[in-house]
Amino acid sequence: MMGALLTALLGASLMLGSTDLAYAQPYPDRPIRMIVPFPAGGPTDGMARIISDRLSVVLGQTVVVENRGGGAGGSIGAKAVATADPDGYTILITPGGSLTSGPAVHANIGYDPVKAFVPVCEVIETPQILAVHHDLPVNTVADLVRYAKANPGKVSWGSQGFGTAPHLLAELFKLETGVNIVHVPYRGTAPMLAAAVAGEVQVVIDPMTSVLPHIQSGALRALAIAGAERSPKLPDVPTAPQAGFPNLLSPFWLGVVAPAGTAPAIIDKLNAAFRESLAHAETRALLDKLGAEIKIGTPAEFKKMLADELAKWTAVVKAANIKVD
Repeated sequence: MMGALLTALLGASLMLGSTDLAYAQPYPDRPIRMIVPFPAGGPTDGMARIISDRLSVVLGQTVVVENRGGGAGGSIGAKAVATADPDGYTILITPGGSLTSGPAVHANIGYDPVKAFVPVCEVIETPQILAVHHDLPVNTVADLVRYAKANPGKVSWGSQGFGTAPHLLAELFKLETGVNIVHVPYRGTAPMLAAAVAGEVQVVIDPMTSVLPHIQSGALRALAIAGAERSPKLPDVPTAPQAGFPNLLSPFWLGVVAPAGTAPAIIDKLNAAFRESLAHAETRALLDKLGAEIKIGTPAEFKKMLADELAKWTAVVKAANIKVD
């Protein structure tokens, strides 16, 4: 009887021990989902896959890129991460659309970007290029303003979707110049660029990572870089300030966030893993080929950047009187 009781107690003790060991397994001990809030084929998707390949090696676990396109600025994918378990196994890699410009446009987007996420880090930046269809008779930004004023309502500006940063740059352009242009939103970069090349829209702002081949082919003509520095890949193209438009500044960036409540130790481990991944020579070369510059910092630095961007786009939305039904 006593022997049976001791055996039972020993078995229970071993079970508790194994449970403790299970909870003590170091993170990560299973695959991680990296949500891209846009369809496949765009700049976010392409760069996420380059980064995830190396991140898998660094973390010793598969990092699965999952496309969840749709919603204002990519809000469907963002909401999926906001409602995921805060265990480090679901993270969001995104440009500003789902964290700053989208929430600025849509007060009822379905989550509070400040409260729903904890920043991990910014990972890359790349200049955005203001470009026009090759048939549009303009060669400078000033030409574009003059042409648009002479043809009110006849110039269309394509964007990657309502509530994306390029959409709000179009609104800022209208505010600064007083031109009457038509905003045409698409579902992501790929369909927008296809429309621009086909001449369905005349003007676009898009990251160099995806628009450069169409500029090099002659299908689109670059007018300005929406950033503070010229690009060695387009040395003859002026910056927006050089072209006389100092406020038309908005680099394309990608950053990573996790659901609010994720343990600080996991955030720190992810930050270190992204830093190590982006230090790898082959990964850097692949991103550089796309025109992407490594830009990685601390979670605190990324948090401040997000706050600044949200304030900027909220002000543009208010000034442009953008209202969503």
